[in-house]
Amino acid sequence: MEITDRIKQLRDERNWTNYKMCDEAGVPYVTITNMFSRGTQPTIATLSALCDAFGISLAQFFNYDADQIFLSDDERMLITNYRKLSKKDKSAVTTLLQNLNI
Repeated sequence: MEITDRIKQLRDERNWTNYKMCDEAGVPYVTITNMFSRGTQPTIATLSALCDAFGISLAQFFNYDADQIFLSDDERMLITNYRKLSKKDKSAVTTLLQNLNI
């Protein structure tokens, strides 16, 4: 998979626009525009900033293994706390998440 395709995949998984992705990563919009329209490759600094925004490491970015799941610290905390909930509270959290249209 090409680097730009992987970036698009991660952007789309989060339902981000290019503008939102740039804002989250602190990367100039023109950098992303040039990357997609002209086919330029991102610098390591740009790719690192994008990975930080996506909540993944550079190693995770280049790992295309769909069977392996990587969690950010926030995701790990959510799962840890979810497991401590009662069955009733887990049901309430699940309903809330479904109603958020994620």
